[in-house]
Amino acid sequence: MTAAEKVLTRSDLAARIAAERQSRGPVAFTNGVFDLLHVGHVRYLESARALGGMLVVAVNSDASVRQLAKGPDRPIVAQAERAEVVAALGCVDYVCIFDELLPDVTIRALRPDIHVKSAQYDARALPEADAVREVGGRIEIVPHVDARSTTAIVQRLRAGGAR
Repeated sequence: MTAAEKVLTRSDLAARIAAERQSRGPVAFTNGVFDLLHVGHVRYLESARALGGMLVVAVNSDASVRQLAKGPDRPIVAQAERAEVVAALGCVDYVCIFDELLPDVTIRALRPDIHVKSAQYDARALPEADAVREVGGRIEIVPHVDARSTTAIVQRLRAGGAR
C-alpha cells in the first residue's frame, strides 16, 4: 500500500478501522499539524504506535492550522502533502485530515481505544478528554522531545541558521 492509499476520509477510515479492529488489536490515535516533519514527530509517532495494534493519525486541515494561530505563513506544507508524508512513516497505519480545531468529531467517528498525546500536555486538561471517555477510550501520555518543533525550525531558518 502506498502512502497516498493510507490517507482516507474520516468516514472511510471509520469503516476500515471497524473492519480491522478485531484482527489488529487496540487502535492508537493521535492528531496534529505535522508541518515540516522532524525527529520529535518521528519519536512521538513511534511511541504512539507501540501502544496499539494500529496507529491512526488525524492531520489538521490547512484551515484549522490557520485557526490555531501557528503563524501567518503556516502551514508551510499543504494538508494533502502533510498527510501523505505522515502516512509514509512505517509506524503509521492510516491518516485522515480533519477541519475542526479539536479532534472531538474525529475521535467520536473513529472510536480509538487509546488517545495519545505528548508529555507537553496534561491529560486532565485535554479539551478532547470527554470525547475519548464517550467512546470508551483512554488517554496515554508519551515522552516529549524537547527543543524539537516546526516553530523552532522556522525561526532558525528565518534567522539564517542551520543545524
